[in-house]
Amino acid sequence: MSIDVNNESGTEVDEQAILDIARYALARMRIHPLSELSVIVVDADAMEQLHIQWMDLPGPTDVMSFPMDELRPPSKDDDEPPQGLLGDIVLCPEVAAKQGAEAETRHTMDEELQLLTVHGVLHLLGYDHEEPDEKAEMFGLQAAIVDGWRAEKGLTGPSPAPTVS
Repeated sequence: MSIDVNNESGTEVDEQAILDIARYALARMRIHPLSELSVIVVDADAMEQLHIQWMDLPGPTDVMSFPMDELRPPSKDDDEPPQGLLGDIVLCPEVAAKQGAEAETRHTMDEELQLLTVHGVLHLLGYDHEEPDEKAEMFGLQAAIVDGWRAEKGLTGPSPAPTVS
């Protein structure tokens, strides 16, 4: 799995954790090990520009996903997953810090960025949360991936509750 993490935000973030949880999520979703993913961490101004340009919405957001080859998890355990370019995930630590501090289960900016990384991966894989049933599926899968990764790393305490809408 080729995953590049590029921090252009000027904020210190746990890039290794972002890389690790992205790798864990892609393995859990059975994405081909030769697929490629890019994660870019940007400041609020850059995120706001992307949010306006691509979503026509004001202000910075927490995470944006830009799929490339529209890869999907294999439908059966014995199916060979396709290989390709997953795309880009863009994260904003300033928004993540605010969301983590305001969440029901308060957590750090880095914990929020880990959650947002998984959220972005799932969007790249075609998951969405516009409809209630889609939201339940996506957020359930997101929680299972974050919880599994945290357990594997021996991290204690409650997992961050979803703060993305």
